Amino acid sequence: MNRPDTAPPVRDDFRVFHRLRVRWAEVDMQRIVFNANYLMYFDTAVTDYWRGLAMPYAEAMHALGGDLYVKKASVEFHASAVWDDRLDVGMRCARIGNSSLAFEGAIFRGEALLITGEIIYVFADPATQRPRPVPDVLRQCLSDFEAGLPVLGVSIGDDASHGDEARALRRRVFIDEQKIPADLEWDALDANALHGLARNRFGQAVATGRLLQEAPGVARIGRVATDRSVRGAGVGQALMRALVEQARSRGDEAVVLSAQRTAQHFYAALGFVAEGASYLDADIPHTDMRMRLR
Repeated sequence: MNRPDTAPPVRDDFRVFHRLRVRWAEVDMQRIVFNANYLMYFDTAVTDYWRGLAMPYAEAMHALGGDLYVKKASVEFHASAVWDDRLDVGMRCARIGNSSLAFEGAIFRGEALLITGEIIYVFADPATQRPRPVPDVLRQCLSDFEAGLPVLGVSIGDDASHGDEARALRRRVFIDEQKIPADLEWDALDANALHGLARNRFGQAVATGRLLQEAPGVARIGRVATDRSVRGAGVGQALMRALVEQARSRGDEAVVLSAQRTAQHFYAALGFVAEGASYLDADIPHTDMRMRLR
């Protein structure tokens, strides 16, 4: 959309929104949002922006040899948000300089623009905090994302090519985060499985799952794990669609899986249907689910 630079932002200018409801603790005696909290809203939306890039922030910045430091933050008030409002906080990368990134934000209540803001970051050496040029891979990723181009790729391969990365991610999610015993996580099925890996523009594996042959015409997807920092950004959905398509392309008629109860809605949204009663696996409630492919 081509609009004058001076025109106020509209919702269509943003690919990333952070959605929130104003809490009582965030308003002042006038029952409107205390002005400093708008900066908090914008800062939280920036975190959602990195999630939209499928980018675990700390690990990516470490790999890039730098970090982002706020140089300037400003807020312009057009109207007030009040207690219990439902707000959408839009965020975009508007400009990329030699060592700086300018992010623009806008807070909407429905279609009404309430607040605009700008945060300028400088990419710098963490040890000295001296500016460094924005790395080319970050520059390109930001530019492509704002142009609507994909910043995530999914590949499927055998254990030799994909297994080590898949297991490293599964260790972080299942063993370190969910505290599943290692002897329950690792089995002999990996050797003959197909492993899916979703990687971001920085080469980081951010989601994985494996595809097995349960029976003639029936595929089983399991060990689905998504890095906690990118959950809710469509990464897991992209991985699952690739695994289901792999099963369909080899002629399977159905795909089955065992879903953790907290993830059942995730699989249902993809077209899986629950079957039977729930049960415990590794002391975690699970439900069997199935998707028919033909």
